[in-house]
Formats: sequence, structure tokens, C-alpha cells
Amino acid sequence: MPVASDKTEQSACIPVPLNQDGFNSVCALPYGLEIQHIQKAMQGFLDFISFINSQLYTKALPRFEMMMMSANFSSIVGEFMAVSIPKYCHDLTKNQHHNGHPDLVPVNFYPNNAILHGTEGVEIKASRYTKGWQGHNPEDVWLMVFVFDSNRANDTEPRKFKFVTVLGAKLEQSDWRFSGRSAESRRTITASVTQSGFAKMTNNWIYRD
Repeated sequence: MPVASDKTEQSACIPVPLNQDGFNSVCALPYGLEIQHIQKAMQGFLDFISFINSQLYTKALPRFEMMMMSANFSSIVGEFMAVSIPKYCHDLTKNQHHNGHPDLVPVNFYPNNAILHGTEGVEIKASRYTKGWQGHNPEDVWLMVFVFDSNRANDTEPRKFKFVTVLGAKLEQSDWRFSGRSAESRRTITASVTQSGFAKMTNNWIYRD
């Protein structure tokens, strides 16, 4: 068992509650999606990370976000949202194509709700960064980004997981810019959301704390 004096680490297992007044009731959402659907999915993740981290604490193990590479943890946050939102929004479902794009698609719009690359649906990302989000290609897509704050593996001061903001808007190809790489780099070429795309998403903010 962890030592009883380690109250700061124990406290960090419980995430920061959602700001119930932080949801934008007049934001524009597509495909029958509503604020309450997003709120319930976010609360579901907070319940999940609270349970996991509390159990890990009893085994004297690092919290979930401290175990993982930063990018992998961000992917888990995003995947959780993509799986959870259709539980509450019955007009959207998880794209059944392996690595299909976008993550959520309108129910019965594509055969078997599966498409490798479609134009209708919602792409979901989660990030610790408040701007400069990346995708694989410049494209027309309704993008929703969950920005959060949490510890990384090398942090020494414990802090609670927290949803900082959620932004979303329909982006066009012109709202993306290819991110270059050096000749020696093996990093996958990506595209980044430009200032115009960021402005669209900021103007249509969904949640702020």
C-alpha cells in the first residue's frame, strides 16, 4: 500500500470536476449532437480515470497518465470520447472501418457504418495543447478537440486530470497547413490546423474551464 503521508499523490487520483457552467448552450453542433451528450461522455472519462487511478494507488503503482507515453494517453482520451458519445447521441456511431476517418459517422449514412475516408461525420482529437492540432491530411471535416491537462511520465509534482476546453467547427482544406520535416526525419508527414481553423473552432467553443 502507498504510505499514508502521500496525500498529494492520492488526491491527484481524483480528477477536477467538470465546470457545470462551462458549457456553451448556443454553440453549433452537427448530426443531432447536443451539449448534454458531450457532457455525459466527458463525465464518463472522469469517472473512468478516477476509478483506474484509485485502484492503481492501492497497489502503489503510478497513475495511468504517468505510465504512458504522452501521445498514447491523448489517443486514449480521444478514443474514449469517440466510443462514449454514440451512447448518448443516437444519430452518430463509431466508424466501423479500421482506422477509418472520421471517427464518428451518421448512423446508416455509409454501408455498415464503415468508411475508410468519408466527408460526413465528426473527427475527434484530444490534446494537452491549446492550438496547433494535427491530422494526416488537409481536409473538409467537422473537427472536435478535447483539450486537457494532466501529468506526464517525467513530472515530479502530482496534479489532477482536468478538461480545459472543448472546441469544434467544420474546417475546410484551406484551414490546414502541411507540417514539414527534415530529410533525416522519419516522422509521419502531418497537417496542422491554421489560424483560420483555430478561429472557427474558438468562435464555436463548446466547453471552457
